[in-house]
Amino acid sequence: MQLRRQPLSAPRPGDTRPAAQRLAVPLLLLLALQGAAASGEPEDSGWLQDAEPSSRLLSQAARAALHFFNFRAASPSALQVLANVLDGRAWVNQKKEYKFDLVFTTEFYRAEEGEKRLGTCSAQVFFRNDKPRPAVNVTCTQLIKKERRQEEDYQLYKLMKQLKSPLNAVRIPDSHGYIAPSLRPIWNLAFLGSSYVMWQKTTPFLHYFMSQISSVKQWKTNDDAIDFDYTVLLHEFSTQEIIPCRIHLVWYPGKPLKVKYHCQERQTPEEGSGTEEGSAVALTELSNF
Repeated sequence: MQLRRQPLSAPRPGDTRPAAQRLAVPLLLLLALQGAAASGEPEDSGWLQDAEPSSRLLSQAARAALHFFNFRAASPSALQVLANVLDGRAWVNQKKEYKFDLVFTTEFYRAEEGEKRLGTCSAQVFFRNDKPRPAVNVTCTQLIKKERRQEEDYQLYKLMKQLKSPLNAVRIPDSHGYIAPSLRPIWNLAFLGSSYVMWQKTTPFLHYFMSQISSVKQWKTNDDAIDFDYTVLLHEFSTQEIIPCRIHLVWYPGKPLKVKYHCQERQTPEEGSGTEEGSAVALTELSNF
């Protein structure tokens, strides 16, 4: 921007200050306004942008958003996992709160089918005071078609309802890492419920992966819902600890997922357990669902 030379204004009557002193305050005010406009943030917001956020930190926030997305979608046939973070910006303030703007790609979770099915998501993620359960606003597109998802969810539901006796199983996968095809729907349902738990527990520095189901029990119900108790083992990164979590899950196709859980860990009881009935503290938009 080019500055045009302006004539010095005459002093106001009674103003005996030198010309340089009279111009100092307006000039400082102009520089301050220009700096605030360039930053794109309110002058008193306290947020500082991280010029080069680490790929680990961006991936951490993207996984949290995707856990939240999977839980809210409530479809074991449409589970997504993180592929790549395409773009990300991060801010931090004096309270050590973090917020992220992200664009990332996802892959279809059922890797055994060999389907990539890349989707694209944009998300805003906010961590308060290094605490878990980040606020999330996420939008994803180019995912599995709605008709196919509904059909596959219904087939899974019908399969579980047609069992002659409630299912009881242990150790999925087995000691060799194998998941029998007949148990894959159980694994996907457990992953769906665990998505809620992993979203609840993720912090800027800890994330989780469901490594095994150590027990599962299906309950007979008088209504139409599928009702399960699971014990899952969550692998905590970066501590490398294995955290057992008991999860009670109630699912019906097209309805909000209901989850209660308790994890055995060092946290206090109110931090280590929770409940959810299809609502969350943050708004989200689920495109293509």
